[in-house]
Amino acid sequence: MRPRIVQRDGQIGFYWATPDGAPTTLRALVEQDDEPDRLAATHLSALDDALIDAAGRFGRLLGGGRRPDGQDRADLMELYRALDRACLDYAGAVEHLGLTPDVRAGQIIGTAVLMSILARQPLDLLGPAPLENELDEPSLGVVGGFGEMVQVDPQRPWRGGRWVVRTESGARLPLTLSMLLFDSSGVNKDAARDEHREALQQVVAAATHPDADPLEVACALDWLLYDWLMAHRDGPDSAEIVFPKNQQGTAAVIVAAAAASVAARATFDPALVG
Repeated sequence: MRPRIVQRDGQIGFYWATPDGAPTTLRALVEQDDEPDRLAATHLSALDDALIDAAGRFGRLLGGGRRPDGQDRADLMELYRALDRACLDYAGAVEHLGLTPDVRAGQIIGTAVLMSILARQPLDLLGPAPLENELDEPSLGVVGGFGEMVQVDPQRPWRGGRWVVRTESGARLPLTLSMLLFDSSGVNKDAARDEHREALQQVVAAATHPDADPLEVACALDWLLYDWLMAHRDGPDSAEIVFPKNQQGTAAVIVAAAAASVAARATFDPALVG
């Protein structure tokens, strides 16, 4: 007998079980299995199935179509908890195996991250975006200026950064990667994506610094992930993530950033502990 995925009707998410039925993790299984690569692929397939199920069951809640009631809130909490743990488990397993996540892994993990963020939003479990309340209010009409990635504090890279429009008058206006890629002129899209990826990598690298505040790490990563993922959806009404042909290397960054966010939040979010 071999370990198996448990994904029953009505269950939110899935979990691994040993041959005798005891709950376990992918990370624990790959240490002793003779086909660990197969287990990692099975994990992604099960997560993909769980995402399809979640989109069908909770689509209106995730899309803001209605506010959650008491049971909805419990379901959304269980959803983001299940997705976050699946992402963290996968990242730990592939790191142990020395595997580099491919585009399919990036798409599935990225979709899971976006759904987790959308599930936490109506629960008021998202912290402030970088530079929140520090930027100017945009006026109506076309805005002239230059888009740039601005770090909150270069001496504390775990606090992350965000895209900002710097106008000729010196004002700093909020900007998103989607606006930069699709609503702006004169933008080198590949360079913008590369810079965004580098910003994610900087936060991941700094996340374990002794002075890093886990809440600041989580807020920085969640915003940068959300901004990248929203700019790379399959369509305006979809949470499915697609990767441009020249951005395959970003898949590993998305997986690492997802794991770092969960690890940071697990230090203060009771739903992720245990």
